[in-house]
Amino acid sequence: MKLTVYNSTGKEIDKIEVRDDVFGIQPNETVVHQALLRQLANARQGTADTKTRREVSGSSRKMYRQKHTGMARAGTRRSPLRRGGGIIFGPHPRGYRQAMPKKMRRLALRSIFSAKVSEGTLKVIDSFGVEEPKTDRMKEALKALGVTSSALLVTAEVSENVVKSARNIKKVKTSTADTLNVADLLSHNMLLMTVDAVRQVESLWGKKEAVAGARSS
Repeated sequence: MKLTVYNSTGKEIDKIEVRDDVFGIQPNETVVHQALLRQLANARQGTADTKTRREVSGSSRKMYRQKHTGMARAGTRRSPLRRGGGIIFGPHPRGYRQAMPKKMRRLALRSIFSAKVSEGTLKVIDSFGVEEPKTDRMKEALKALGVTSSALLVTAEVSENVVKSARNIKKVKTSTADTLNVADLLSHNMLLMTVDAVRQVESLWGKKEAVAGARSS
């Protein structure tokens, strides 16, 4: 499969060959959905906590005698029915972490890359054309590349000029190829990647080729 390479002015300058096993597979929506739920669940802290009737402060003594008061029977002030009492079925610290096999995580990322290629929302560029931190220059480049909504800008390594030029632009986020995740890819409409970032993605999440001359069993 070949992808067109653009420059920062939106002109086509080259075409590169990319791996079909990363950018040309049939997307697996079920795995992508599961990977997204896993990432969101793992981001939860699970520290919410409430006090039960045995944990709240207050005497455990019976408030008044059982009979002949004209009032309903009552026990301790810690009762959940009273103000300041314990909480019934409230949240307590727990872990929300979910596990997922590495092959499924890799498949989810490859599915998103392939879906964006088929939808035309992935563009490969030679560079973002910012030699120094300039927000206006980045806005011009994004406009020339057809970015009208949210966009994720991906470089092979951290580029201080790209990060500083894009950080004040609404709905635009920067990332490196090795830190890409399902949530960021799905929450941004356009995906702009440098050629070096594409090559790094292929090496990170492409299928590992069989080693020639493997030992026979």
